[in-house]
Parts: sequence; C-alpha cells; structure tokens
Amino acid sequence: MSSPTSSPTTVITNIASLVTNDPSLGDGSPLGLIQDAAVVVDGDRIAWTGESSKAPATDNRVDAGGRAVIPGFVDSHSHLVFAGDRTAEFNARMSGRAYSAGGIRTTVAATRAASDEELEANLTRYLAEALRQGTTTMETKSGYGLTVEDESRALRIAARHTDEVTYLGAHIVSPDHADDPAAYVSLVTGDMLNACAPYARWVDVFCEKGAFDGDQARAILTVGKAKGLHPRIHANQLSYGPGVRLAVELDAASADHCTHLTDADIDALANSATVATLLPGAEFSTRAEWPNARRLLDAGATVALSTDCNPGSSFTSSVPFCIALAVRDMKMTPDEALWSSTAGGAAALRRTDIGRLTPGAYADLAFLDAPSHVHLAYRPGVPLVTQVWRRGVREV
Repeated sequence: MSSPTSSPTTVITNIASLVTNDPSLGDGSPLGLIQDAAVVVDGDRIAWTGESSKAPATDNRVDAGGRAVIPGFVDSHSHLVFAGDRTAEFNARMSGRAYSAGGIRTTVAATRAASDEELEANLTRYLAEALRQGTTTMETKSGYGLTVEDESRALRIAARHTDEVTYLGAHIVSPDHADDPAAYVSLVTGDMLNACAPYARWVDVFCEKGAFDGDQARAILTVGKAKGLHPRIHANQLSYGPGVRLAVELDAASADHCTHLTDADIDALANSATVATLLPGAEFSTRAEWPNARRLLDAGATVALSTDCNPGSSFTSSVPFCIALAVRDMKMTPDEALWSSTAGGAAALRRTDIGRLTPGAYADLAFLDAPSHVHLAYRPGVPLVTQVWRRGVREV
C-alpha cells in the first residue's frame, strides 16, 4: 500500500470490535461499531477501516488478539500545571470535618513557590499517567498562578506538551486583589492576557458565586475572543447562574460542569454548537449532586465527558473511571459515555481530526483487554487499556 516515498503502512487485524465513531460504518450506530475489524495506519493517520477479511495489503501487520480497539480518549478539561496537593482538605471533607484552609488559594501559593522544572515534571507525570489509561489528547489550563508572570509561565510550560492550552487567569480573584476584584478583572483582560495569549488557544473563566459573575465573565471572554482566543467556561457547577447561557451567547466551544441547569439552559445548549462537558470526578470527589446527563442527551445537546483532573476537587486522570461514574450515576449508556469521552471531547475542542477512527483522522487509538468497549463500565477500576497509539506510534 506504500510507495518508495511514503511512510510504511501497518494493518491492525483481529479486532473483536472497533469503535469508529462514524455512523455510516459498521452497525450504523453513533459508535459505528465494526465486528471482526481491521485498521490501516499510514504515517500518523488512519488510512482505512473495515472488516478484517477486506483489509488491503500493508508493509506491517499487528494482531490485536481479539481485543476491542477504541479511539484515544479526548480529555477536554484539566488543570495540570500546579504544585503540591490538597490531601488534608480531601481527608477532612471525606471525614465530615470542617476545613478552613484556602482551597484553590492553597494551590496558588504552592504553585507560585515552585520552580519551572518542578511544574513541568508534575505536568509530564500526569500526562504520562493519563496516556497509560488511553488518553491521547489532553487540554490543560493555567489558573494557579494568578499573576502575569505565573500565569504566562504555566501556559508556556503547558504549550510544550499539548496543543490544547487554555488561559484561566479568571479562576478566582487573586488573593493579591481580594479587596479590589475590578482591578483584578482589568489585569486579566489587560497585561495578563497580553502575556498569556501567545501560548494559548482558549480563554476560560469560572463563572460562579464567589468567583466571577456574569458581567465579569462576559467582559473577560469577550476581550479574550478579540485577542484570538476562543471561549470556554466553567458554568453552573455549584449553583444556578448565567454561565451556560453566556457560553451559548458567545459561541463558547464548551460549557463545563453543567450541574445545575434550568430547562432554558438545556434548550440553549441543545440549539447551539456549545458542548456540555460533564466532569463526574468532581461530584465523586466532593460528594456533590450529579449532573443529569439524561436530560441533556434527551434534549439533543452534545455531551462530552472529561476528568477535570486537578488537586482540589477531582484528582483523577482516568477517563475510564469517569465513564464508569457516568454510566452508574449519571444515567448514560455505555455507548453514550464512550462517545462523549472521545468524539464528544473532540467536539468540545472543535476538532475533527481526533476522537474517531476514520480515514484522515489521527491514528490515536487504544486496545482494551476485553472484546467490547462496554467493559469500561462493566469492569470499573480494572486497568483494561493494554496498548495506546498516538499519531501512528505505539507509546504504551
């Protein structure tokens, strides 16, 4: 299948079930499931998918051994540039004890005190941890520096390791500006934005009581958009609020959390290109109310599933764990949960070259030590991912 000037081609055969996320293939479902399947990889891209018996000749051959193969997970929401942890806070919360430490502010202090080398070592450690569990694309944010220097260095470090980098200077009002939130909004939309924009693709804001209100969030996202960064937003996590409708108004790629939604919020999402990104690790780790994925899906909204990996409220890098939570506690089917953690995550990043296994997409895929993707929810906590390929190269 290759010519003297092309890259070697590889066929992966003996795949028990292949998730393509192309409903024109296989069983015609949203997952485009093909049984007894094969995939041809040419360089960093998928060149062909179909039944094993119809696979074209290639330079190399890999036997999947009757395993399922799925697209690599697309984790579209994480906070990986930080130092320290919040073990004491978590332990107190799980023990029913009051805890008066500063939450995000605790991580801000540790992150500011850390060296660039320490922050990068942490970041690469968690990216590698996620990769071992099948995540081939991971978005990550700033938000634990909250000064011009610390936010820009967080993004500079992140940009060395992922294309999906988000400026979140508006995580909380910096402790340095506790008495003057307006001055901090001016900093976030001025000098901080100017320093951070070269390293980021996205701009984000935590629109919530105790963080930034709707007017502040609109100002921050609007100025970021004018600077060339596309909006996404932490919306409606802890309470009802304006975040979701603001996301739709500004054509944000995603509204993330979406725990407390009115019917109007759901209608707005269902009639927009804004993805509802659900983060069940946060509800699990805080014993909070689960998002109602069923309402969103039944209304026709596009749903993504992500980890929200961060040291305070969701310290997990495991998309399979989040799939199991979504199926058990958020009323998603195993098919919906897998689609949302692959194609849904890609939609939340406005990407069509990841999250699917069809010709032209990146060859990002994971082998499961199981005959079907359903085992991800059926066998929670079991490390089923046995191989991970990213851009045509086996990395795990």
